[in-house]
Amino acid sequence: MRSNGVKRAENGRILSDNVYGSIEEDAWRRDFTINALYYDIANFTVLDYVGGIADLRAGLIRLIGDPVQRYHEDPVRMLRAVRFAAKLGLRLDPATEAPLHHLGHLLAQIPPARLSDEVFKLFLGGSALQTFELLRHYRLFGWLFPATERCLSRQQQHYPKTLLVRALADIDRRLAESQSVNPAFLSAALMWEPLREQQHRLQEQGLDEYEALQAAIDTVVQAQISHVALPRRCNTMREIWELQPRLAQITGKRPLRLFTHPRFRAAYDFLVLRAETDEPAAELADWWTRFLRLDEAGRTEMTQPVAKSKGKKSKPRRRRKLRSPSSSDVVPSPTFDS
Repeated sequence: MRSNGVKRAENGRILSDNVYGSIEEDAWRRDFTINALYYDIANFTVLDYVGGIADLRAGLIRLIGDPVQRYHEDPVRMLRAVRFAAKLGLRLDPATEAPLHHLGHLLAQIPPARLSDEVFKLFLGGSALQTFELLRHYRLFGWLFPATERCLSRQQQHYPKTLLVRALADIDRRLAESQSVNPAFLSAALMWEPLREQQHRLQEQGLDEYEALQAAIDTVVQAQISHVALPRRCNTMREIWELQPRLAQITGKRPLRLFTHPRFRAAYDFLVLRAETDEPAAELADWWTRFLRLDEAGRTEMTQPVAKSKGKKSKPRRRRKLRSPSSSDVVPSPTFDS
């Protein structure tokens, strides 16, 4: 249906809005008051039609208009509210915050490709860890990554949460140091626990490790992309997962070949991440860390299997049969002169 040039779905969600008007009319169509401020270059003043300056001074994020209606018009506004709160360190206005706890289901109406763009904005903006905590607090994370949320809810000892927390904290650290972050690494961490559970289930059904891993990757990825699409560049995520068992092969020429793989560094970083909560992974990570510190000759020597003795096994000596000594065999005892 259309209203004043705005096309809406039956549930109130805005499908298209190409109406242009005055600056004040445009301001009232913005999401948040702090995002509806205009700068007049003619007289160097800030134009504020919705109370954005007051909210900035109070440290508040406030939706323009009725929050429930605005969230129904565009459910992505819920994710933007969380992103701004985490990134800017501001508080959500109570009326803006309250509906978040029970409107997460509206995200199911949004195309997975659009949610993909929003997810990477959420986690690659420098405040990934705080964003993650807020998404779970408002029960929104499960609508983006349902399989991961199920694991977080039932896993003992908080293993997957610990891995995710460490991964997100590392992403924040790298961005703060102006280092690059591969989105595939983020995706691999977000879905690692569902992949691990699925692979274990398939191995119990009789598949070997490699077959189970490949089938588990296909299952987990296909289920996830119906909620949040994965960009093509995130195909690297699959390689990160596939290289994890290969990192356990540390003898012969295999480590030297793996070292030249274009995704080796990302896979190694992921192994180091796993090592913080997984003892076998910790031993492997320690081995690869020492391997990387060596020169080519040292690496070659380090990957050689422990040499076994090549000498022939000696036969047991046969005991000689004793005979009674003859008089000629007797050696006289030496005499000592006093």
